Amino acid sequence: MRVVVIGAGLGGLSAACHLAGRGHEVIVVERAERPGGRVSVVAEGGYTLDCGATVLTMTGILADVFRAAGSDLADHLRLLALDPMYRATFPHGDGGPGPTGGPGPDHGSEILVRRGQEAMRAEIADRCGAGEAEGFDRFCRWLTELYQLELPHFIDRNFDSPLDLARPLGPVISLLRLGGLRKLDRVVSEHFRDPRLRKLFSFQAMYAGLSPFDALALYGVITYMDTVEGVYVPVGGMGAIGPALAAAAEKAGATFLLSSTVERILRRPGGRGAVHGVRLTTGEVIGADAVVANPDLPVAYRTLVPELALPRVARRGRYSPSCALWVAGVRGALPAGAAHHNIHFGGQWRESFEALFRTGTRMPDPSILVTSHSASDPSLAPPGCSTLYVLEPTPNLDGAIDWERDRDAIRSDLVERVAALGYPVDAEAEAWFDPTTWERQGMERGTPFGLSHRFLQTGPFRPANAERRAPGLYFVGSSTVPGVGVPMVLLSGRLAADRVEGRPAVGAADRA
Repeated sequence: MRVVVIGAGLGGLSAACHLAGRGHEVIVVERAERPGGRVSVVAEGGYTLDCGATVLTMTGILADVFRAAGSDLADHLRLLALDPMYRATFPHGDGGPGPTGGPGPDHGSEILVRRGQEAMRAEIADRCGAGEAEGFDRFCRWLTELYQLELPHFIDRNFDSPLDLARPLGPVISLLRLGGLRKLDRVVSEHFRDPRLRKLFSFQAMYAGLSPFDALALYGVITYMDTVEGVYVPVGGMGAIGPALAAAAEKAGATFLLSSTVERILRRPGGRGAVHGVRLTTGEVIGADAVVANPDLPVAYRTLVPELALPRVARRGRYSPSCALWVAGVRGALPAGAAHHNIHFGGQWRESFEALFRTGTRMPDPSILVTSHSASDPSLAPPGCSTLYVLEPTPNLDGAIDWERDRDAIRSDLVERVAALGYPVDAEAEAWFDPTTWERQGMERGTPFGLSHRFLQTGPFRPANAERRAPGLYFVGSSTVPGVGVPMVLLSGRLAADRVEGRPAVGAADRA
Protein backbone atom coordinates (compact mmCIF):
# COMPACT_ATOMS: atom_id res chain seq x y z
CA MET A 1 0.00 0.00 0.00
CA ARG A 2 1.28 3.49 -0.82
CA VAL A 3 0.66 6.09 1.90
CA VAL A 4 1.37 9.81 1.72
CA VAL A 5 2.01 11.46 5.08
CA ILE A 6 1.45 15.21 4.99
CA GLY A 7 3.75 16.86 7.50
CA ALA A 8 6.82 15.63 9.35
CA GLY A 9 5.71 16.66 12.80
CA LEU A 10 6.05 14.07 15.55
CA GLY A 11 2.66 12.56 14.75
CA GLY A 12 3.45 12.25 11.05
CA LEU A 13 6.90 10.85 11.79
CA SER A 14 5.42 8.29 14.14
CA ALA A 15 2.89 7.21 11.51
CA ALA A 16 5.68 6.98 8.93
CA CYS A 17 7.81 4.80 11.21
CA HIS A 18 4.92 2.44 11.96
CA LEU A 19 3.72 2.18 8.37
CA ALA A 20 7.17 1.83 6.80
CA GLY A 21 8.09 -0.71 9.45
CA ARG A 22 5.02 -2.74 8.45
CA GLY A 23 6.17 -2.84 4.85
CA HIS A 24 4.12 -0.06 3.25
CA GLU A 25 5.47 2.43 0.73
CA VAL A 26 5.53 5.74 2.63
CA ILE A 27 6.14 9.20 1.19
CA VAL A 28 6.39 12.07 3.70
CA VAL A 29 5.80 15.57 2.32
CA GLU A 30 7.04 18.37 4.57
CA ARG A 31 6.90 22.09 3.77
CA ALA A 32 9.84 22.99 6.05
CA GLU A 33 13.50 22.31 5.39
CA ARG A 34 13.81 19.93 8.33
CA PRO A 35 11.53 17.39 10.01
CA GLY A 36 10.11 17.99 13.47
CA GLY A 37 7.04 20.15 13.00
CA ARG A 38 6.25 22.09 16.17
CA VAL A 39 9.42 20.77 17.78
CA SER A 40 11.39 23.35 15.83
CA VAL A 41 14.68 25.16 16.38
CA VAL A 42 16.37 28.47 15.60
CA ALA A 43 20.11 28.18 14.92
CA GLU A 44 21.92 31.49 15.00
CA GLY A 45 25.27 32.83 16.16
CA GLY A 46 26.42 29.56 17.68
CA TYR A 47 23.13 29.01 19.56
CA THR A 48 20.60 26.23 19.01
CA LEU A 49 17.28 27.39 20.43
CA ASP A 50 14.35 25.04 20.89
CA CYS A 51 11.06 26.71 19.96
CA GLY A 52 8.48 23.97 20.48
CA ALA A 53 7.64 21.26 22.99
CA THR A 54 10.23 21.31 25.76
CA VAL A 55 9.23 18.60 28.26
CA LEU A 56 9.90 14.97 27.31
CA THR A 57 8.27 12.19 29.33
CA MET A 58 7.23 8.59 28.71
CA THR A 59 10.34 7.78 26.71
CA GLY A 60 9.18 4.18 26.37
CA ILE A 61 6.56 5.41 23.89
CA LEU A 62 9.28 7.17 21.89
CA ALA A 63 11.37 3.98 21.96
CA ASP A 64 8.36 2.04 20.64
CA VAL A 65 8.23 4.30 17.57
CA PHE A 66 11.88 3.62 16.76
CA ARG A 67 11.31 -0.08 17.36
CA ALA A 68 8.35 -0.06 14.96
CA ALA A 69 10.72 1.13 12.24
CA GLY A 70 13.22 -1.63 13.05
CA SER A 71 15.58 0.73 14.88
CA ASP A 72 16.78 1.28 18.42
CA LEU A 73 16.31 4.64 20.10
CA ALA A 74 19.88 4.53 21.45
CA ASP A 75 21.22 4.36 17.89
CA HIS A 76 19.58 7.70 17.06
CA LEU A 77 19.26 9.70 20.28
CA ARG A 78 21.04 10.02 23.58
CA LEU A 79 18.62 10.87 26.38
CA LEU A 80 19.60 12.54 29.63
CA ALA A 81 17.53 11.82 32.74
CA LEU A 82 16.98 15.16 34.49
CA ASP A 83 17.44 15.45 38.26
CA PRO A 84 15.99 17.71 39.45
CA MET A 85 13.27 17.38 36.86
CA TYR A 86 11.98 20.82 37.80
CA ARG A 87 13.00 23.56 40.17
CA ALA A 88 9.88 25.28 41.49
CA THR A 89 9.92 28.66 43.20
CA PHE A 90 7.00 30.18 45.06
CA PRO A 91 6.15 33.76 46.00
CA HIS A 92 6.15 35.49 49.36
CA GLY A 93 3.25 34.27 51.46
CA ASP A 94 3.08 30.84 49.83
CA GLY A 95 5.15 28.98 52.38
CA GLY A 96 2.70 26.40 53.63
CA PRO A 97 3.25 24.34 56.80
CA GLY A 98 6.81 23.95 57.96
CA PRO A 99 8.68 20.68 58.56
CA THR A 100 7.18 20.30 62.03
CA GLY A 101 3.65 20.75 60.77
CA GLY A 102 3.29 24.36 61.95
CA PRO A 103 3.15 27.42 59.74
CA GLY A 104 5.98 27.77 57.30
CA PRO A 105 8.04 30.91 56.74
CA ASP A 106 6.20 33.79 55.10
CA HIS A 107 8.69 34.31 52.31
CA GLY A 108 9.53 32.98 48.89
CA SER A 109 10.59 29.36 48.83
CA GLU A 110 11.84 26.62 46.55
CA ILE A 111 11.08 22.92 46.03
CA LEU A 112 13.02 20.63 43.74
CA VAL A 113 11.08 17.95 41.91
CA ARG A 114 13.53 15.10 42.29
CA ARG A 115 13.84 11.95 40.19
CA GLY A 116 12.54 8.85 41.92
CA GLN A 117 9.94 8.52 44.64
CA GLU A 118 12.40 8.16 47.49
CA ALA A 119 14.38 11.25 46.52
CA MET A 120 11.22 13.31 46.10
CA ARG A 121 9.81 12.00 49.35
CA ALA A 122 12.95 13.17 51.14
CA GLU A 123 12.73 16.58 49.46
CA ILE A 124 9.12 16.98 50.58
CA ALA A 125 9.89 15.84 54.11
CA ASP A 126 12.71 18.37 54.31
CA ARG A 127 10.78 21.28 52.81
CA CYS A 128 7.23 20.59 53.94
CA GLY A 129 7.20 18.01 56.73
CA ALA A 130 6.78 14.29 57.33
CA GLY A 131 3.01 14.38 56.96
CA GLU A 132 3.27 15.81 53.47
CA ALA A 133 5.85 13.16 52.57
CA GLU A 134 3.38 10.46 53.60
CA GLY A 135 0.76 12.19 51.47
CA PHE A 136 3.17 12.02 48.54
CA ASP A 137 3.51 8.25 48.94
CA ARG A 138 -0.27 7.87 48.84
CA PHE A 139 -0.47 10.22 45.89
CA CYS A 140 2.09 8.21 43.91
CA ARG A 141 0.18 5.01 44.53
CA TRP A 142 -3.01 6.66 43.30
CA LEU A 143 -1.30 8.11 40.23
CA THR A 144 0.24 4.76 39.31
CA GLU A 145 -3.04 2.90 39.64
CA LEU A 146 -4.77 5.60 37.59
CA TYR A 147 -2.17 5.45 34.82
CA GLN A 148 -2.10 1.66 34.63
CA LEU A 149 -5.87 1.71 34.21
CA GLU A 150 -6.14 4.58 31.74
CA LEU A 151 -3.32 3.92 29.28
CA PRO A 152 -4.55 0.62 27.82
CA HIS A 153 -8.28 1.20 28.17
CA PHE A 154 -8.84 4.90 27.49
CA ILE A 155 -5.70 6.45 25.93
CA ASP A 156 -3.83 3.99 23.72
CA ARG A 157 -6.80 2.93 21.63
CA ASN A 158 -9.05 3.88 18.76
CA PHE A 159 -12.76 4.43 19.30
CA ASP A 160 -15.56 3.82 16.84
CA SER A 161 -18.30 5.12 19.13
CA PRO A 162 -18.78 6.62 22.63
CA LEU A 163 -20.22 3.24 23.56
CA ASP A 164 -16.69 1.85 23.27
CA LEU A 165 -15.89 3.62 26.56
CA ALA A 166 -17.95 0.96 28.34
CA ARG A 167 -16.54 -1.99 26.41
CA PRO A 168 -15.48 -3.69 28.63
CA LEU A 169 -17.36 -2.18 31.57
CA GLY A 170 -14.83 -3.14 34.26
CA PRO A 171 -12.32 -0.32 33.56
CA VAL A 172 -15.09 2.31 33.76
CA ILE A 173 -16.13 0.99 37.16
CA SER A 174 -12.50 1.03 38.30
CA LEU A 175 -12.08 4.61 37.07
CA LEU A 176 -15.11 5.69 39.07
CA ARG A 177 -13.77 3.88 42.13
CA LEU A 178 -10.49 5.78 41.80
CA GLY A 179 -12.35 9.10 41.69
CA GLY A 180 -11.42 9.79 38.08
CA LEU A 181 -14.52 11.92 37.52
CA ARG A 182 -13.92 14.14 40.56
CA LYS A 183 -12.10 17.47 40.23
CA LEU A 184 -8.32 17.16 40.09
CA ASP A 185 -7.72 20.03 42.51
CA ARG A 186 -9.88 18.37 45.17
CA VAL A 187 -8.13 15.03 44.86
CA VAL A 188 -4.70 16.66 45.08
CA SER A 189 -5.82 18.72 48.09
CA GLU A 190 -6.85 15.55 49.91
CA HIS A 191 -3.25 14.38 49.71
CA PHE A 192 -1.47 17.65 50.55
CA ARG A 193 -2.05 20.57 52.93
CA ASP A 194 0.86 22.63 51.65
CA PRO A 195 -0.37 25.06 48.97
CA ARG A 196 2.95 24.77 47.17
CA LEU A 197 2.51 21.02 46.71
CA ARG A 198 -1.07 21.51 45.60
CA LYS A 199 0.21 23.79 42.84
CA LEU A 200 3.14 21.54 41.99
CA PHE A 201 1.03 18.44 41.47
CA SER A 202 -1.96 20.02 39.71
CA PHE A 203 -0.50 22.59 37.31
CA GLN A 204 -0.05 19.79 34.73
CA ALA A 205 -3.76 20.16 33.92
CA MET A 206 -2.63 23.14 31.85
CA TYR A 207 -0.98 20.69 29.43
CA ALA A 208 -4.50 19.42 28.69
CA GLY A 209 -5.79 22.96 28.20
CA LEU A 210 -7.65 22.97 31.51
CA SER A 211 -7.61 24.74 34.85
CA PRO A 212 -6.76 22.47 37.81
CA PHE A 213 -10.04 23.66 39.32
CA ASP A 214 -12.04 22.44 36.34
CA ALA A 215 -10.03 19.42 35.17
CA LEU A 216 -11.27 15.97 36.06
CA ALA A 217 -9.01 13.85 38.24
CA LEU A 218 -8.50 11.40 35.40
CA TYR A 219 -6.07 13.95 33.93
CA GLY A 220 -3.81 13.18 36.85
CA VAL A 221 -2.17 10.79 34.36
CA ILE A 222 -0.22 13.82 33.10
CA THR A 223 1.16 14.37 36.60
CA TYR A 224 2.10 10.69 36.63
CA MET A 225 4.10 11.14 33.44
CA ASP A 226 6.05 14.02 34.98
CA THR A 227 6.38 12.94 38.58
CA VAL A 228 6.57 9.16 38.52
CA GLU A 229 7.91 8.25 35.05
CA GLY A 230 10.28 11.22 35.00
CA VAL A 231 11.49 13.94 32.65
CA TYR A 232 14.25 13.58 30.06
CA VAL A 233 15.96 15.70 27.43
CA PRO A 234 17.82 14.57 24.30
CA VAL A 235 21.41 15.63 23.80
CA GLY A 236 21.12 18.34 21.17
CA GLY A 237 17.82 19.57 22.61
CA MET A 238 14.24 18.64 21.79
CA GLY A 239 14.87 19.62 18.19
CA ALA A 240 16.97 16.48 17.80
CA ILE A 241 13.89 14.22 17.98
CA GLY A 242 12.45 15.03 14.55
CA PRO A 243 15.59 14.32 12.49
CA ALA A 244 16.20 11.15 14.51
CA LEU A 245 12.71 9.79 13.80
CA ALA A 246 13.05 10.77 10.14
CA ALA A 247 16.32 8.84 9.92
CA ALA A 248 14.64 5.76 11.41
CA ALA A 249 11.72 6.06 8.99
CA GLU A 250 14.10 6.42 6.03
CA LYS A 251 16.04 3.38 7.18
CA ALA A 252 12.72 1.48 7.13
CA GLY A 253 12.11 2.61 3.55
CA ALA A 254 10.17 5.88 3.83
CA THR A 255 10.89 8.68 1.37
CA PHE A 256 10.97 12.35 2.45
CA LEU A 257 10.16 15.35 0.27
CA LEU A 258 11.30 18.37 2.29
CA SER A 259 10.59 22.00 1.33
CA SER A 260 7.50 20.68 -0.49
CA THR A 261 3.93 21.78 0.19
CA VAL A 262 0.69 19.87 -0.35
CA GLU A 263 -1.99 22.05 -1.90
CA ARG A 264 -4.91 19.62 -1.92
CA ILE A 265 -5.85 16.09 -0.96
CA LEU A 266 -7.34 14.47 -4.07
CA ARG A 267 -10.54 12.45 -3.96
CA ARG A 268 -12.41 10.40 -6.49
CA PRO A 269 -15.71 11.85 -7.77
CA GLY A 270 -18.84 11.06 -5.78
CA GLY A 271 -20.43 11.77 -2.42
CA ARG A 272 -18.01 9.54 -0.50
CA GLY A 273 -15.07 9.93 -2.79
CA ALA A 274 -12.08 7.99 -1.54
CA VAL A 275 -8.71 9.74 -1.53
CA HIS A 276 -6.34 8.82 -4.33
CA GLY A 277 -3.39 11.12 -3.70
CA VAL A 278 -2.25 14.68 -3.15
CA ARG A 279 -1.36 17.64 -5.35
CA LEU A 280 1.65 19.78 -4.48
CA THR A 281 1.83 23.54 -4.98
CA THR A 282 4.16 22.80 -7.91
CA GLY A 283 1.31 20.97 -9.64
CA GLU A 284 2.89 17.55 -9.14
CA VAL A 285 0.42 14.81 -8.22
CA ILE A 286 1.45 11.94 -5.97
CA GLY A 287 -0.91 8.99 -6.09
CA ALA A 288 -1.73 7.14 -2.88
CA ASP A 289 -4.01 4.50 -1.44
CA ALA A 290 -4.20 6.44 1.85
CA VAL A 291 -3.26 9.88 3.15
CA VAL A 292 -2.28 10.69 6.74
CA ALA A 293 -2.59 14.41 7.54
CA ASN A 294 -0.39 15.88 10.25
CA PRO A 295 -1.33 19.61 10.04
CA ASP A 296 -3.52 20.89 12.87
CA LEU A 297 -6.78 19.05 12.17
CA PRO A 298 -9.12 22.05 11.70
CA VAL A 299 -6.58 23.72 9.42
CA ALA A 300 -6.09 20.47 7.48
CA TYR A 301 -9.82 20.28 6.77
CA ARG A 302 -10.08 23.93 5.81
CA THR A 303 -7.09 24.00 3.47
CA LEU A 304 -6.68 20.45 2.16
CA VAL A 305 -10.27 19.14 1.91
CA PRO A 306 -12.38 22.33 1.95
CA GLU A 307 -15.34 20.46 0.45
CA LEU A 308 -15.76 18.60 3.76
CA ALA A 309 -17.35 20.41 6.70
CA LEU A 310 -15.29 20.47 9.88
CA PRO A 311 -16.33 17.94 12.54
CA ARG A 312 -18.66 19.71 14.95
CA VAL A 313 -16.31 19.50 17.93
CA ALA A 314 -13.48 21.04 15.90
CA ARG A 315 -15.78 23.78 14.67
CA ARG A 316 -17.57 24.64 17.90
CA GLY A 317 -15.34 23.15 20.58
CA ARG A 318 -13.18 24.93 23.12
CA TYR A 319 -9.49 25.30 22.34
CA SER A 320 -6.65 25.30 24.82
CA PRO A 321 -5.05 28.51 26.01
CA SER A 322 -1.99 29.61 24.07
CA CYS A 323 1.28 31.08 25.27
CA ALA A 324 3.79 33.84 24.81
CA LEU A 325 7.25 32.38 24.24
CA TRP A 326 10.59 34.17 24.24
CA VAL A 327 13.59 32.08 23.24
CA ALA A 328 17.02 33.62 23.39
CA GLY A 329 20.72 32.98 23.32
CA VAL A 330 22.13 35.24 26.02
CA ARG A 331 25.53 36.29 27.28
CA GLY A 332 26.21 35.05 30.79
CA ALA A 333 25.63 32.09 33.05
CA LEU A 334 22.40 31.00 34.71
CA PRO A 335 21.74 32.14 38.29
CA ALA A 336 22.94 29.92 41.12
CA GLY A 337 20.59 27.01 41.71
CA ALA A 338 18.89 27.18 38.31
CA ALA A 339 17.93 23.81 36.84
CA HIS A 340 17.14 22.68 33.31
CA HIS A 341 13.40 23.35 33.88
CA ASN A 342 12.40 26.12 36.29
CA ILE A 343 8.79 26.88 37.17
CA HIS A 344 8.35 30.26 38.82
CA PHE A 345 4.86 30.23 40.31
CA GLY A 346 2.99 33.49 40.64
CA GLY A 347 0.51 34.45 43.31
CA GLN A 348 -3.26 34.87 42.92
CA TRP A 349 -3.45 31.24 41.83
CA ARG A 350 -7.20 30.88 41.41
CA GLU A 351 -7.55 34.42 40.06
CA SER A 352 -4.96 33.68 37.39
CA PHE A 353 -6.99 30.77 36.05
CA GLU A 354 -10.16 32.86 36.17
CA ALA A 355 -8.42 35.44 33.98
CA LEU A 356 -7.02 32.88 31.57
CA PHE A 357 -10.10 30.68 31.17
CA ARG A 358 -13.08 32.87 32.03
CA THR A 359 -12.30 36.41 30.93
CA GLY A 360 -9.63 35.69 28.30
CA THR A 361 -7.18 38.15 29.80
CA ARG A 362 -3.58 37.92 30.92
CA MET A 363 -2.88 36.26 34.27
CA PRO A 364 -2.61 39.00 36.96
CA ASP A 365 0.57 37.42 38.34
CA PRO A 366 1.69 34.90 35.71
CA SER A 367 3.43 31.65 36.49
CA ILE A 368 6.21 31.12 33.97
CA LEU A 369 8.42 28.28 32.78
CA VAL A 370 12.11 29.04 32.21
CA THR A 371 13.98 26.22 30.50
CA SER A 372 17.66 26.26 29.60
CA HIS A 373 18.68 23.40 27.33
CA SER A 374 22.28 24.57 27.56
CA ALA A 375 22.19 23.74 31.28
CA SER A 376 22.22 20.06 30.26
CA ASP A 377 24.01 20.38 26.91
CA PRO A 378 26.54 23.25 26.87
CA SER A 379 27.18 22.68 23.16
CA LEU A 380 23.90 24.50 22.44
CA ALA A 381 25.45 27.87 23.36
CA PRO A 382 28.90 29.48 22.96
CA PRO A 383 31.27 29.36 25.98
CA GLY A 384 30.09 31.58 28.83
CA CYS A 385 26.60 31.90 27.32
CA SER A 386 23.20 30.28 27.88
CA THR A 387 19.98 29.44 26.09
CA LEU A 388 16.62 30.52 27.51
CA TYR A 389 13.11 29.31 26.73
CA VAL A 390 10.62 31.45 28.61
CA LEU A 391 6.92 30.57 28.42
CA GLU A 392 3.92 32.37 29.87
CA PRO A 393 0.41 30.92 29.41
CA THR A 394 -1.94 33.35 27.65
CA PRO A 395 -5.42 33.21 26.17
CA ASN A 396 -5.69 32.01 22.59
CA LEU A 397 -7.11 34.27 19.89
CA ASP A 398 -10.62 33.81 21.27
CA GLY A 399 -9.46 35.85 24.25
CA ALA A 400 -9.56 39.58 24.92
CA ILE A 401 -5.90 40.49 24.34
CA ASP A 402 -5.18 42.76 21.38
CA TRP A 403 -1.77 41.38 20.43
CA GLU A 404 -1.02 44.07 17.87
CA ARG A 405 -1.51 46.69 20.57
CA ASP A 406 -0.16 44.86 23.62
CA ARG A 407 2.59 42.61 22.22
CA ASP A 408 5.53 44.91 22.98
CA ALA A 409 4.38 45.59 26.54
CA ILE A 410 3.84 41.89 27.27
CA ARG A 411 7.21 41.00 25.79
CA SER A 412 9.01 43.69 27.79
CA ASP A 413 7.25 42.67 30.97
CA LEU A 414 8.17 39.01 30.49
CA VAL A 415 11.84 39.76 29.81
CA GLU A 416 11.98 42.12 32.80
CA ARG A 417 10.53 39.44 35.05
CA VAL A 418 13.12 36.92 33.88
CA ALA A 419 15.87 39.46 34.58
CA ALA A 420 14.46 40.12 38.07
CA LEU A 421 14.68 36.37 38.74
CA GLY A 422 18.43 36.57 38.08
CA TYR A 423 18.65 35.20 34.54
CA PRO A 424 20.89 36.91 32.00
CA VAL A 425 18.86 38.67 29.28
CA ASP A 426 21.54 40.23 27.06
CA ALA A 427 20.37 38.46 23.89
CA GLU A 428 22.61 37.71 20.94
CA ALA A 429 19.95 35.61 19.20
CA GLU A 430 16.25 35.54 19.93
CA ALA A 431 12.78 34.79 18.63
CA TRP A 432 9.31 35.71 19.88
CA PHE A 433 6.10 33.71 19.54
CA ASP A 434 2.56 34.63 20.55
CA PRO A 435 -0.90 33.49 19.42
CA THR A 436 -0.63 35.47 16.18
CA THR A 437 2.64 33.66 15.41
CA TRP A 438 1.12 30.26 16.08
CA GLU A 439 -1.85 31.12 13.86
CA ARG A 440 0.46 32.08 10.99
CA GLN A 441 2.19 28.73 11.46
CA GLY A 442 -1.12 26.93 10.92
CA MET A 443 -2.46 26.40 14.44
CA GLU A 444 -6.17 26.87 15.04
CA ARG A 445 -7.13 29.82 17.29
CA GLY A 446 -3.43 30.61 17.62
CA THR A 447 -2.71 27.84 20.12
CA PRO A 448 0.00 25.18 19.76
CA PHE A 449 -1.92 22.98 22.20
CA GLY A 450 -4.97 22.14 20.09
CA LEU A 451 -8.43 21.33 21.40
CA SER A 452 -8.64 21.28 25.17
CA HIS A 453 -9.39 18.03 26.97
CA ARG A 454 -12.77 18.78 28.43
CA PHE A 455 -14.54 15.46 28.95
CA LEU A 456 -16.73 15.89 25.86
CA GLN A 457 -13.61 16.61 23.80
CA THR A 458 -11.73 13.50 24.90
CA GLY A 459 -11.54 9.94 23.58
CA PRO A 460 -14.49 9.13 21.30
CA PHE A 461 -15.73 12.73 21.58
CA ARG A 462 -12.53 14.12 20.05
CA PRO A 463 -12.35 14.57 16.24
CA ALA A 464 -11.87 11.11 14.78
CA ASN A 465 -8.60 10.07 13.20
CA ALA A 466 -10.46 8.43 10.29
CA GLU A 467 -12.71 10.47 7.99
CA ARG A 468 -15.61 8.24 6.98
CA ARG A 469 -16.79 10.74 4.35
CA ALA A 470 -13.46 10.36 2.54
CA PRO A 471 -12.26 6.75 2.83
CA GLY A 472 -8.51 6.56 3.04
CA LEU A 473 -8.07 9.91 4.86
CA TYR A 474 -6.58 9.80 8.38
CA PHE A 475 -5.33 12.33 10.91
CA VAL A 476 -2.57 12.52 13.49
CA GLY A 477 -1.60 15.21 15.98
CA SER A 478 -2.86 16.94 19.10
CA SER A 479 -6.41 17.72 17.93
CA THR A 480 -7.33 14.10 17.27
CA VAL A 481 -6.98 11.01 19.49
CA PRO A 482 -5.48 10.57 21.98
CA GLY A 483 -4.61 14.27 22.38
CA VAL A 484 -2.03 16.82 23.44
CA GLY A 485 1.61 16.31 24.41
CA VAL A 486 4.61 14.54 22.93
CA PRO A 487 3.68 11.03 24.18
CA MET A 488 0.07 11.39 23.01
CA VAL A 489 1.05 12.71 19.59
CA LEU A 490 3.49 9.82 19.13
CA LEU A 491 0.68 7.41 20.03
CA SER A 492 -1.56 9.13 17.49
CA GLY A 493 0.83 7.98 14.76
CA ARG A 494 0.45 4.33 15.68
CA LEU A 495 -3.32 4.65 16.06
CA ALA A 496 -3.53 6.19 12.59
CA ALA A 497 -1.33 3.41 11.17
CA ASP A 498 -3.76 0.88 12.62
CA ARG A 499 -6.62 2.71 10.91
CA VAL A 500 -4.79 2.68 7.56
CA GLU A 501 -4.51 -1.08 7.81
CA GLY A 502 -8.14 -1.44 8.84
CA ARG A 503 -7.32 -2.89 12.22
CA PRO A 504 -10.26 -3.02 14.67
CA ALA A 505 -10.58 -0.28 17.27
CA VAL A 506 -9.03 -1.99 20.27
CA GLY A 507 -6.95 -0.81 23.19
CA ALA A 508 -3.47 -1.75 24.27
CA ALA A 509 -4.92 -4.25 26.73
CA ASP A 510 -6.63 -6.11 23.89
CA ARG A 511 -3.49 -6.05 21.72
CA ALA A 512 -1.49 -7.54 24.56
